[in-house]
This record gives sequence, structure tokens and C-alpha cells, in this order.
Amino acid sequence: MLQSTITKLNLEFLKRLEKNNNREWFTEHKTEFKVHEKEVKSFFTKVQERLEVHDEIEKMKMFRIYRDVRFSHDKTPYKSHFAGSFSRFGAQHRGGYYLHIKPGDSFIATGFWNPNKEDLLRIRKEFEQDASEMREIIEDTTFQNVWGNLQGDRVKTAPKGFDKTHENIDLIKYKQYIFTRKFTDKQVLSSNFIDEVDLSFKAIRPYFDYMSDVLTTNLNGESLLN
Repeated sequence: MLQSTITKLNLEFLKRLEKNNNREWFTEHKTEFKVHEKEVKSFFTKVQERLEVHDEIEKMKMFRIYRDVRFSHDKTPYKSHFAGSFSRFGAQHRGGYYLHIKPGDSFIATGFWNPNKEDLLRIRKEFEQDASEMREIIEDTTFQNVWGNLQGDRVKTAPKGFDKTHENIDLIKYKQYIFTRKFTDKQVLSSNFIDEVDLSFKAIRPYFDYMSDVLTTNLNGESLLN
């Protein structure tokens, strides 16, 4: 039976891992870790089931606890959080969902973290032509109450080939187009946390539908999928 909540013990284990982030401690507590990992993965699978009611999900991926320290100044070997992503199905369904569980720093995120250069140029060209539909979606009061403002890395002035004085340069400057929503530990441990996650992901659909349309058509509105 799938787990529909995150438990206090799940969070407490992550706290202990953060304080004892070394191979000796982890090896000693690996059996306990496996129990918590299984429980949290069960919760993530339950989230996927909810998502599939209103979206098409190709796969759920839970990220490994082990850190790649080869190119990092931080040499601690383990992450002190559980995280997973949910990929939408097919070339016509763009965007993705992300869930991050960490004591004091849990959040969900959605959107376009690292669009390839072709997709990024297509999005920017769309905004150069007309950004009214995008603004209508992300400035909607209901949308704002759930997700707040657009986030992501930006160039300082303007991307190459774009006018820095363009009326939509605030949107064109983005290199990522993401939204995040944070949760307190109390919210994460509540019985309706999964409902809030699902409702939040459901609320992003107008944005996803719009961006999917942009990324599957040319500037004349002709389909690129055929």
C-alpha cells in the first residue's frame, strides 16, 4: 500500500544525516535509510498517481542520495534531502514537476529548468512577437496565489540579437522559466500535504499548455510535430 504522507521520522532521519554526513555513519545506518527511502518513494509514487488524473506522466524519477563531489567544493558525500521529478509524456507535453523534501527547506518546482538553445530561442522569439498571453496567465490572481512570480536565471541586459529596449525584455532576458512553492515542516507533515502538492501542480497547467503550444509550433502557428 502506498504512503500518502511524509512522516516525522522521515524528516528526523534527514536531520540526523545532515549532522553526520560521513560514510561511517551512513554505512552504520544504511538499513534505516533504506526504510525511509522506500517510504518517501512510495509517497512520490502516490503523487504521480494524483498527477496522472489530470496530466500524462511518462515517468517518475527519485534522485539518488549520493552526491557527485568531483567538481564541488562541498565534499560531503550525501544529500540531506529526498527529491524526485515527474516527466510529462510526449513531445507535445512540455515542462516537468519537481518535489524536494528537506527539513526547513521543502519545496515544489515546475516549469523549464534548462531549456535547450533551440527551445530557449523559440520562447524568446515568441515574447519578442507577443507576450500578452503569457502575462495574462502568470499575472492571474489565482495563479499568483499558488505560485507567485516567475523565477529563473537571466542575462544582464539582453540576449544576443534582441533589443534591450524591447517592451518584453523583462521576459526575454530569462534563461530559465520556473516557478517554486515552499512548504514549512508543519505543512509537509500534515495529512493534506499531498493535496496541496497536487492542487499546485494542477494550477500550473494553463502555463504548460501555453508553453507546449509555443514549443510545438513556429512563429506562424504551424505545427512542428508533423
